[in-house]
Amino acid sequence: MLNGKTVVLGVTGSIAAYKIANLARMLKKLHCNVHVLMTQNATNFINPITFESLLSTKCLVDTFDRNFQYSVEHVAIAKQADVVLVAPASANVIGKIAGGIADDMLTTTVMACPCKKIISPAMNHNMFHNPIVQDNIEKLRGFGYEIVEPDRGMLANGDIGDGRMPDEEVLLEYILKEIACEKDLEGKKVLVTAGATREAIDPVRFITNHSSGKMGIALAKAAMLRGAEVTLVKAYTEVKAPMFVDVVNVTSAEDMFKAVAQRFDEADIIIKAAAVADYTPVTCADEKIKKSDSDMKIELTRTKDILKYIGEHKKENQVICGFSMETENVLENSKKKLVSKNCDMICANSLKTQGAGFGVDTNVVTIITKSGCEELPVMSKEEVAHRVLTAISQLKK
Repeated sequence: MLNGKTVVLGVTGSIAAYKIANLARMLKKLHCNVHVLMTQNATNFINPITFESLLSTKCLVDTFDRNFQYSVEHVAIAKQADVVLVAPASANVIGKIAGGIADDMLTTTVMACPCKKIISPAMNHNMFHNPIVQDNIEKLRGFGYEIVEPDRGMLANGDIGDGRMPDEEVLLEYILKEIACEKDLEGKKVLVTAGATREAIDPVRFITNHSSGKMGIALAKAAMLRGAEVTLVKAYTEVKAPMFVDVVNVTSAEDMFKAVAQRFDEADIIIKAAAVADYTPVTCADEKIKKSDSDMKIELTRTKDILKYIGEHKKENQVICGFSMETENVLENSKKKLVSKNCDMICANSLKTQGAGFGVDTNVVTIITKSGCEELPVMSKEEVAHRVLTAISQLKK
């Protein structure tokens, strides 16, 4: 995913420095070029040999260190970097960067980097909330630095408060957001629905389907990585919503219909990937459901057709993409939906196809537009998401 990309990790004096070793490993696993710069204080918490063993590259501490195989200086590293992450970032280093002080390898390189810079503060609760530190953080924001808000929890000294550096998985997401994809959807607003709606029968039972929501989540994340402003209307899913998207949690089909109806006017691209329950109980259980489970009968009515509503109220220059899960006559039924729902694209798949269906991490999709069909092979849902978004982008041209 990060093949050919270069990340510079700046590590300062904090107990949280140990987390960066795993972050470096995760980045290398994604085929990223990683350079680690450490302050002298940071070497008291984690040895540079740790990073050198993981990355097979020199970990730089001394600005004037000449003990490496090739010419690496702060300017050379700065030119290579696609993004810089300073984590953990101590109050001292935050203050120096905000004040334009460059007196070691880390701060000198940060000053020389023209790329995006991300700062993850990690320190004692009282130190973090010191007005001077807060002023320095705001100053960095004003200069275009992105600040990773610290977590709240138990700190190194046993206190409970703000100041904990987030886990390395969170830091990785900040890096991926910045450099994982070209920003071909920058400036676009994308509305995605995901998950399985639930229609209450009584306080205990409900009607639903087997959707895991993985495809919709993958689409929302892919659009975010490609620079879009994403709103995710999310029913029940087996996976968490991605970071950096606006999540609207819903339960029933009616909830989802209302959430979409309130927001789709502003969207440039609408992707309905949610598996909406087709029916909902008409009236409450006390009136219509017999007490004996053996002969329970439920009066049902169809839920509102969200995709049809969007198509009927489609705005100029909007692109609407729907998903069609079929058990037979996949292409024929999906092509009919393309017309009847007034969509620009239908992504069709079959429950009977190996590698597709509910709950799995792969999908087999045929992208259907008015100009033709493109049948995709078995792919991860993340790969399918990017292929769908690319096809949507081509429709917009």
